[in-house]
Amino acid sequence: MALFDSHCHLQDERLASDIEGVMRRAEQAGVARLCCCGSSPTDWPEVEKVAFRFPIVLPAFGVHPWHLAERDPEWLETLRALLVAHPEAPVGEIGLDHAIAADRTEQVAAFRAQLELAAELKRPVSLHVRRAWDSVLGILREIPRLPPALLFHAYSGGAELLPQLLSLNGYVSFCGSITRSGNRRGRATALAIPTDRMLVESDAPDLAPVQVPPATPNEPSFLRHTVEALSQIRGLAFEETAALTWTNTCRALRVAP
Repeated sequence: MALFDSHCHLQDERLASDIEGVMRRAEQAGVARLCCCGSSPTDWPEVEKVAFRFPIVLPAFGVHPWHLAERDPEWLETLRALLVAHPEAPVGEIGLDHAIAADRTEQVAAFRAQLELAAELKRPVSLHVRRAWDSVLGILREIPRLPPALLFHAYSGGAELLPQLLSLNGYVSFCGSITRSGNRRGRATALAIPTDRMLVESDAPDLAPVQVPPATPNEPSFLRHTVEALSQIRGLAFEETAALTWTNTCRALRVAP
């Protein structure tokens, strides 16, 4: 059964140094599509190269709140041109992170600019949100137009926020953290999410499932562990979870099944 990894970073040097092996193992594990998210203008060219080299990779481009210092004055126009050149590409990874020291005003400005660009170009968005839910939801309610879909990656916000996220055409993506028996919040969210809004991701090379040995970079091939955990929580067969998340990811990212 085919799996869709809705969020990974194949351009990261921990994976790029063995990209042929990473992709071979992914396909052997049943991962048939991947969305590779950029983090800053410095890695956008590498995302392009990976997507060109491996047709199953969908590129996404955005500036992550951790990498705001890597922008130049023309970054937003460069992003626009890149998205126009790749009409299938989502915007991402973007968002807000209030757990880091980066200036919050600067974070908000970059976040809003990218949301507005995504809405203008009718692109889905892959979102990073950490300790900033009130701010993110406030901005999403304020902007004149929303992007066509919001993918909340590596979701950690809790089940109580789901009604608000779903009303904004949000999708919730589960990663390797759902395999941790102590992750009660994640498991509660997995039980509460409607089956037509749940996604899975590796977030490779980070957030590995518990089955992965310590200090081993996470890979898309390990996505099966996340699907197995989500299946167990929901009481679904592995194949059913794979099919549901495949369909949902195609819908959210606006790609053909």
